Amino acid sequence: MSSTFQTTARRVIRVEAEALSLLEQSLNGDFDRAIELLLGASGRVIVSGMGKSGHIARKIAATFASTGTPAHFVHPAEASHGDLGMMAQGDVALVLSNSGETPELADLVAYTRRFGIPLIGVASRAESTLLRQSDVALVLPAAQEACGTGIVPTTSTTMTLALGDALAVALMEHRAFTPEHFREFHPGGKLGARLSKVRDLMHKGAALPLVDTVAPMSDTLIEISQKGFGVAGVRNGDGTLAGIITDGDLRRKMEGLLGHQAGEVMTPNPTVIGPDALAEEAVAVMNQRKITCLFVVDPDGPATPLGLLHIHDCLRVGLG
Repeated sequence: MSSTFQTTARRVIRVEAEALSLLEQSLNGDFDRAIELLLGASGRVIVSGMGKSGHIARKIAATFASTGTPAHFVHPAEASHGDLGMMAQGDVALVLSNSGETPELADLVAYTRRFGIPLIGVASRAESTLLRQSDVALVLPAAQEACGTGIVPTTSTTMTLALGDALAVALMEHRAFTPEHFREFHPGGKLGARLSKVRDLMHKGAALPLVDTVAPMSDTLIEISQKGFGVAGVRNGDGTLAGIITDGDLRRKMEGLLGHQAGEVMTPNPTVIGPDALAEEAVAVMNQRKITCLFVVDPDGPATPLGLLHIHDCLRVGLG
């Protein structure tokens, strides 16, 4: 029985993959014109669709919004009951309909025509009402639905979703949208954590466990205990980082420990990281070096301690 299920699954995936290949081959100058309209929008991209196309439209709007193209979804039925006011001159409408004849879209399409709002239509029939009314028509290539009966939107929605992703990524690359920009739209969750910078998570100021090279180990142990990181940074006379004292250093110098100065116990030239490095990079360094914290210094200036990043800070936001 399971092999029958797998056979069906493979057929569905194969049919949709073939359709995506057709979509790639069908791209032409209309795609470029759509990008130009979207780039020229002084307002937002209004994405709309009904039924399954509506679900795809919501996702496309979300992808646009998170990659630097202001956008929101407008439900076509709600648009006929007041939400047309969410559209204004300066906006661009991206309207999805497999058949191009969805009746619920009529008021929205008419509104774009009446107020000169550029309309990009996506449908599978070039002669459909939607595409004939559109300023730019993006025609989905003829491809069978994966259900085999032709009645369940499967292949068509997959192509529409891929086309929306293609538009979003083309806009993103044109605008040189960086991971730093992306993080501004994704401050929460696992993705936001992965794009966090070291400076966002590090401890700084009075929280830093720091002693001078000539500090007696009695004072150094108090500093380690009070600050609670299990380490202490050791500074040169000019304030730059000379080394670090860890539990391992204390064990190696256990005999006569209190008779030493911090500079005699420390490990010199410790591994450090810059404040603008991604926190995920810091985790990789700590895992590779089998250490639990990193002092943060300016990579382009004197090695003055700016902060301290502990592995627990990274684990707390979902990294590790």
